[in-house]
Parts: sequence; C-alpha cells; structure tokens
Amino acid sequence: MDTPLSTIAVIGLGTMGTGIADVLARAGREVIGVDISEAAATRAVAALEASTARAVARERITEEERQDVLARFRTFSDLQAAADADLVIEVVPESYEAKQEVFRALDSIVRPDAIIATGTNALSVTRLAADSAHPERVLGLHFFTPVQAMKLVEVVSSVLTAPQAVEAVTTLAHELGKDPVAVGDRPGFVADGLLFGYLNQAAAMYEAKYASREDIDAAMKLGCGLPMGPLALLDLVGVDTARTVLEAMYSESHDRLHAPAPILKQLSEAGLTGRKAGRGFYTYDAPGSGTVVRDALTPLESAATAEGREVRSVGVAGSGTMASGIAEVFAKAGYEVVLSARSDEKAETAKARIAKSLARSVDKGRMTAEARDETLARITPAGSLDAFAAVDLALEAVAEDLEIKRQLFATLDKVCKPGAVLATTTSSLPVVAIARATSRPQDVIGMHFFNPAPAMKLVEIVRTVLTGDDVHATVREVTAKIKKHPVDCGDRAGFIVNALLFPYLNNAIKMVQEHYATLDDIDAAMKLGGGYPMGPFELLDVVGLDVSLAIEQVLHREFRDPGLAPAPLLEHLVAAGCLGRKTGRGFREYARR
Repeated sequence: MDTPLSTIAVIGLGTMGTGIADVLARAGREVIGVDISEAAATRAVAALEASTARAVARERITEEERQDVLARFRTFSDLQAAADADLVIEVVPESYEAKQEVFRALDSIVRPDAIIATGTNALSVTRLAADSAHPERVLGLHFFTPVQAMKLVEVVSSVLTAPQAVEAVTTLAHELGKDPVAVGDRPGFVADGLLFGYLNQAAAMYEAKYASREDIDAAMKLGCGLPMGPLALLDLVGVDTARTVLEAMYSESHDRLHAPAPILKQLSEAGLTGRKAGRGFYTYDAPGSGTVVRDALTPLESAATAEGREVRSVGVAGSGTMASGIAEVFAKAGYEVVLSARSDEKAETAKARIAKSLARSVDKGRMTAEARDETLARITPAGSLDAFAAVDLALEAVAEDLEIKRQLFATLDKVCKPGAVLATTTSSLPVVAIARATSRPQDVIGMHFFNPAPAMKLVEIVRTVLTGDDVHATVREVTAKIKKHPVDCGDRAGFIVNALLFPYLNNAIKMVQEHYATLDDIDAAMKLGGGYPMGPFELLDVVGLDVSLAIEQVLHREFRDPGLAPAPLLEHLVAAGCLGRKTGRGFREYARR
C-alpha cells in the first residue's frame, strides 16, 4: 500500500466509471477500463475523446496533451487486465451479488498490496470487505456525478480498513483536485444520507398530489437556491438507483422517512427510471437527454382559471424586515401601499428601512433616483389597522404566533371593506385556523414570501378548503405582477419548502449528534456534493435555531412521524440560548458586531 497509485483500473464503464476514468487519465494516471460490454467500452472511449476535444477547443489543454490523455486510457473486457493495478475502483451495478462477484475474482488477480475501492453509494463497505481475502485493503471511494465537475469524494472506511489505504486514496483525491471527506460505513454516507431522504419526501409529496412536480421543483430551486428541483434530480440520478439507496438506508435506520415512496417502485418496475430511459417524473425528448418535453401532466400556460378581483391598493401589517420588504416589493410594482404598525413611529421606521434599501438599489444602478422617489411616494405609513379600510388586499407579516395572527385577522375582518382579499405570510401555522377568526374565511389565503422579500422570487400560495376560487386567482395574478413566481400548495404544516427543508436539516443535526461526521465535513459534503449554496449548519445558524426548532415541532405535531421529532441537540442549544448568528453562537461561534 506504500506504492504510488499510478496505474488504476476502473471496473464498470457506465456514466460514473467513464467520468472517473476521464479524471484519472487527465491527472496523468495509467487507466485500465474494464467492462464486459464492448459497447460500453466504446462509449467510454468516445466520451473521453469528446471531452478532451472540448478542452482543446476551449484552450485548456493542447492537442499533444490530449493525445497523451487518450493514450493513457485502455479498455478491456476481462478482469485479468487489472492484474498490474495499484488501485482498483469498481462501479458495477448497485447490488451485493454483482459487486461480490467482482471482489472475489479480484482476490486471485491483483497484487496483495493493491487497494480495492468500491464506488457504492448505498451498500455496506464492511460487508463487501468481509468477502475479500484481504479486507484491510478494501474501502469506499464515492465520487459524485458529473465526476469532472463535482469536487466531493467521500472516502469510506470500514472497521477493517487499514489506515495506509485510507491515506493513499485521500492523497490521490487531493491530486485529482478533489475535496475528500472521511466518513464511516453506513448507507448513504453523508451527502446521499441527507440527500435521498429529502428526495424521497419530495416524491411522496408529489405522489400525494399535494403539489405539482413543476411547483415542487420550482419551490426548492427558488426558495432554497438549489441547482435542481428534487424530482428533476431523481430523474437524473435514476429512479431505480434512488430506490436502491433508500432501501439500504431504511434497512439500517428503520426510519419511515427512508422507506421508499411507493411511486419510486412503480416507476422503476415500469422501466420509467428517469433521463436514461427517456421518462421518469418528467418526459424527455430521448433516452439519455436532459431536454424535458411536454406530456399529459404538463400544465397549460393558458389554463382557464376563475376571474380574479381587481387589486389597486395593498395594506401590509407589520414593522419588521419581512413586512418592510413586502411593502417595498408591492410599491415597486406600482401598487399604492399602506404600511401599518403598532405606532406611527414604528411605521415611519419601517418606511425608513425601505428608503435605505431603495437607496442601495440606486447606488448599484438597479433603479433611478426618480423611480426610488416614486416608489417611496406610494407608501403611506400608519399607526393603526384602521388605515386598511379602503385596501383591496390586506397582508400581514407579524409575529409567527397563532393567537396574535387570529386577533389581527379579527380586526381586519371589521376594518377591511367587503371583497378585500386577506392574506397571511405564515410559514408554518394553519391558514384555515387564521381564516376562522373572520366572518369571511373564503376571502383568506396564505402568501408565504421568503426572506429577503425584495430578492427572493418564490411565493407559496396556500389555499385552504374554504378559500374562494376568485381569491386564489387574484393572488396568483398579483404575484405575477410583482414579478414573483407563484407555487400552489395546500394548507398543511411546512407547505412545500419547509416541509422538505427542515427534516433534511434535522437529519444533519442527528449525524453530528451521533458523532458520525463533523459540522465542517457535513457542510462541505452538501455544498460540494449536492451543489447547495450553504451547508445545513451554516443555514441553521442563519435561520435561527429557535425558529428551526419551532418549525420542526410544528411538522412533528402535524405528521406524527417519529423521524420528524426535533434532534435533542437542537433542543439543548435553544435551551442554552445558542440561537445562531443573532446571538453570536449556534452550531458555530460568531464575532459580535
């Protein structure tokens, strides 16, 4: 194991194996590609030829360097070709039988000091190692697709793995320009262990017809800044692969959140496995293509809806960041806005906050001074809800407390004119409970903006069983006019985004609580392996641990699933007053401003 890893065999030349071979050959390694399918080997060579040709065209390498890379990649159909390899990486189909067959054969082929790595993302490395004659040389080396672009590599040790083997492949990962993260052997490891639970819940949400596939995907992209929506990502990963990973995770955790959603089985057994089949949750123009085409489930852009109500003036109740942000958004879009707070002074302070925000926009060249002045002129501060008497849409952004919101809506019911739409920005409370505080629940709807409201494009439109069709149509139309993206969802805890986001955050906390991985490794894994803009602990500290705990508690109460119970570590930090950035300490410590 002290031998430099200069000759590397890659067993299995599918998408992952081909990507690994590409990265290795470009890094100067001799690469032996092995696949029983000659067609797969031919495709792998063609893929390397194409990727290196693109690199030449972009002047990243010379033609001479390209020829050297191509010469370092040789393909074979017999495992005997791996005899001289210093490292063997297997990426055959995700089944114990297929992988064990390869491992047993390699025992009599490769040198005793050669390292054998499995590319599994779900199966037990320990179980595979136990079948080997030299279990100390077996470990996991989990790359992420596309291998050329993704920086994360999870280096997975079993209790049997020799430290020298881990050190050797970790060094190799660094030399390939990757960021290796050391993890223990459990299904899904770090990145997939968090990712696939989230994907599974998104599939279940779609299967329950709670929201459309387009709205679920748009919500997670626009609300969380993710590069892909969960259902599109399932199609990319492979519905069958996701099901296999989840089955392995569930067999160990027995957590219902990991039990594969029935739709994954239905799609898999029908051969609708995603992009590779040309159809999964979406339909594609050809197998292997990423181009989505219209199908029977695609919403019609001109779909007939109920006729909405006219909205010219908007009342925003609240004086915090969210209220002032929403008021700014409506005023920019040309609406007359009444900004009401508990006192004239608080209302003026909120308007001053908007003035500062607009001034920054002028400084950055995003709007003219004239447009700023016109926007500010549309905002009328008020110290009482009585100022909402003539507004067409009244929208509250006060404290996330059901009783406070119910009292406010009871007041709006008395103040607002007949036909006014009443909207709440709650992120977790039942909208219908707020609506019942009025004599006109048909006029009440949820409009969940995301913070900061001027920048975030998503608005979750939450319709209760009592909301009128015309009210729903009105709010969708208004949302489009203020240049936001509306997604429809029903009135249940978490709506779309928080219902998918917070169980993922909670599971990340459980990983740390169980000493499986560190904060830094988990954050790095999700940013590098999942393309997330922030790691889960960075995000928790920004959101606030008290806010996060409250949302987790609401989700747990609503769905009664043991897997949604808040992690004790989160409860302990909140009890200790460690609430994140706002207190200077959460999962990490921050410099006081």
